[in-house]
Amino acid sequence: MRPLIFLFCASMSLHAGDWPQFLGPQRNCAAQDEAAVTAATEPEILWSRKLGSGHAGPVVTKGRVIVFHRQGADMVTEALDTADGKPLWKQSYPATYRDSFGFDNGPRAVPCIADGKIITHGPEGIVQALDFESGKLLWDYDTVAELESPQGYFGRACSPLVTDGKVLLNVGGKGGAGIIALDLQTGKLLWMTSNDEASYSSPILVPGSPKTSAFFTRSGVVLVRNNDGRLLAEDFFRAEIDASVNAAAPVPCGDGKLLFSAAYDVGAGLWQWNKTEGKLTNLWKKLDTLDCHYTTPVYQDGHVYGLHGRQESGMTLRCIAVADGKVAWEASDRIQGGTLLLVGDKLLLHTESGELWIFKATPEKFDLLRSSQITRAGHRSHAAFSNGLLFARDAEKMVVVRVK
Repeated sequence: MRPLIFLFCASMSLHAGDWPQFLGPQRNCAAQDEAAVTAATEPEILWSRKLGSGHAGPVVTKGRVIVFHRQGADMVTEALDTADGKPLWKQSYPATYRDSFGFDNGPRAVPCIADGKIITHGPEGIVQALDFESGKLLWDYDTVAELESPQGYFGRACSPLVTDGKVLLNVGGKGGAGIIALDLQTGKLLWMTSNDEASYSSPILVPGSPKTSAFFTRSGVVLVRNNDGRLLAEDFFRAEIDASVNAAAPVPCGDGKLLFSAAYDVGAGLWQWNKTEGKLTNLWKKLDTLDCHYTTPVYQDGHVYGLHGRQESGMTLRCIAVADGKVAWEASDRIQGGTLLLVGDKLLLHTESGELWIFKATPEKFDLLRSSQITRAGHRSHAAFSNGLLFARDAEKMVVVRVK
């Protein structure tokens, strides 16, 4: 039985099927949805909507899907009706970001819906709060002007974590502003901590310690007390070479355990947080067990499922045991990459080639039930799952796919 880990956006009244933030309602890549996934029939595309550039995935709540993308010279946030894609409102601001490598000039960070607000984090460093009902701008905060947040290789990519009335972000600012908290109501800077540069990962709440957040910064593992930003624990965990990234989010594995993983000869590691003693202990670190380039792995019943290897050389789907990092199985096919989410006892993989794989979440063997083409190739945004529908996007459009 999967442990219940409360990692909700603060002040959020969740409805069945909500996917209000990056990696889902509990920020663990798992849907809290009664709709069962079936592989007996071909997934049905109900509707699609043209989108601009960016790798920011959608979020869904209260019959609305929120998309954050770039259209021409603007960063755009839109609310669409989940039933048919009908536009409800649209808000934009002038875009200044240019990708250093010419890959994509759109946003990377997935929005968060909390307390009647939508929080976005643009690649140029602008954080905004919009009214969920109307799209009205409530406040914004410029992390570059205020904190000198650097662009890095691929722009700012941390998806906001909202908890206890605060917006938490790894922005890599100067003067101890590596990690910050903004007031959810006003956008005021409440605290800043850490000298760590920003990674492309996003934080989660520590399982069993909802007042503590876990970050995978450019330097490694960081635990922070949410109310005042006090650094509780740090552990160096990154590549020796500078041309590398930490991108997968921490994975909650129950009972205060956290799994971190990266490519570039970093590997995977499991840490145990003891809330009573305020102590973080590494249980194991291993190379070539689950080296995740950017995909956040998924935990289920003592095992973790993820994509092993670099995107450039191809990845393989693996299942490993949390207890010791031993590989339980590896799929034979190599793929370019993709993102994973869990619905009940099945895993959904949206691959970079645009396929949807449905397979069983079991450590016994890799059991692929169905593979279907749902989008174009060449994209790596994280999908959302709500009420039996998968909301996935590519470089041109978002598709809504019935899989129940």
